[in-house]
Amino acid sequence: MFGDMGHGVLMTCTALYLVIRESRLLAQKRDNEMFNMVFAGRYIILLMGIFSIYTGMIYNDCFSKSLNMFGSGWSIKPMFGSKGGNWSSETLDGNPVLQLDPVVPGVFGGPYPLGIDPIWNIATNKLTFLNSFKMKMSIILGVIHMLFGVTLSLFNHLYFKKPLNIFLGFIPEIVFMSCLFGYLILLIFYKWTAYDATTSKDAPSLLIAFINMCLFNYNDPTNKALYSGQMGIQSLLVVIAMSCVPCMLVVKTMVLRRQHLWKKHLGTQKFGGVRVGNGPTEDEAEIIEHDQLSQHSDDADEHSEEEPFNFGDVAVHQAIHTIEYCLGCISNTASYLRLWALSLAHAQLSEVLWGMVMHMGLASKSGGGFFGLTIIFPAFATLTVCILLVMEGLSAFLHALRLHWVEFQNKFYTGQGFKFVPFSFDSILEGRFDD
Repeated sequence: MFGDMGHGVLMTCTALYLVIRESRLLAQKRDNEMFNMVFAGRYIILLMGIFSIYTGMIYNDCFSKSLNMFGSGWSIKPMFGSKGGNWSSETLDGNPVLQLDPVVPGVFGGPYPLGIDPIWNIATNKLTFLNSFKMKMSIILGVIHMLFGVTLSLFNHLYFKKPLNIFLGFIPEIVFMSCLFGYLILLIFYKWTAYDATTSKDAPSLLIAFINMCLFNYNDPTNKALYSGQMGIQSLLVVIAMSCVPCMLVVKTMVLRRQHLWKKHLGTQKFGGVRVGNGPTEDEAEIIEHDQLSQHSDDADEHSEEEPFNFGDVAVHQAIHTIEYCLGCISNTASYLRLWALSLAHAQLSEVLWGMVMHMGLASKSGGGFFGLTIIFPAFATLTVCILLVMEGLSAFLHALRLHWVEFQNKFYTGQGFKFVPFSFDSILEGRFDD
């Protein structure tokens, strides 16, 4: 969801009203399709509002404004001293924009206790800072989400008793993603903690560092190393990740072929250099089959013949799965950047709506500004609900739904011809899952 506490509170209150008056609204049996659609998703809307409040607290954003609850960690007073920039009142009057130097003692007192420092709301380089922060947060959440999806595939393999898929499917997949994108997350946290205001000018670009890592390019003078021994560790991680590709592509296919030949070998015996079958003859097989049908006529439909093994089909299927997973790790990680784009779009729309509409009523210094505000505020409230809550909320929900269905569920969910039935207690009581 978008990160705005004010909009999140409005959405949460609306959903709480629908949840609390659920029984009364159900008894009314309305014919309004739009209302029925919103009412059916009341719990989803409630979760959307709660998480919008949560992310709004992280961004410290409420109707495009920041809340100064704990006091900013930045101070302008040290800039007037000899150790600072020797500012004066004339300096403030003659310069519309001034930059605080965090290297000067006392200018930066520490991070804000909860969320983003409110001083960034009035900074001219606000977008530069927030875009970098939100971009990294999107990558972190996306990689963790996908790693969780790969982990869920382990439970599927255990449930269906397929150890081969664990050793030649799950393990190479999670190792491949962890060595590349899990390592990228570690680099993000390391850069956040290893560099401060005095050393920030020497901080390398993580994007360039990650590209150079995959290309084994460590002679770039424009991008310094993050830590000592980085070349050896990154080269080892890339080699491990690349070795997982033939493990999924070739080894699993050959093991499946070997298992098929082994099963076929068990059904024959060798006499005088000639291999003959040791199973029942055709007449005996008909008698056995007739006897089984007479005893289990009701369960005859449950036993299907084993599909013939086709090495070409298995190889093509495994190649498609391997290519899809390896390339999908890159494209899916980039797809999670839509979280950053949605947050940026919502924040800019909210800021424009406040500056172009609400600011007009609040900027008036005369007594007549009250009457103007009574006209402007309903317009501001209407635009907020229609654009920032309904349209932006629907957009954020659809993008989040796509991230769950495509980027997350393709790591473990395969329908294989079965209709997807979402979890609900009514479906369990009515026995829909049994069908």
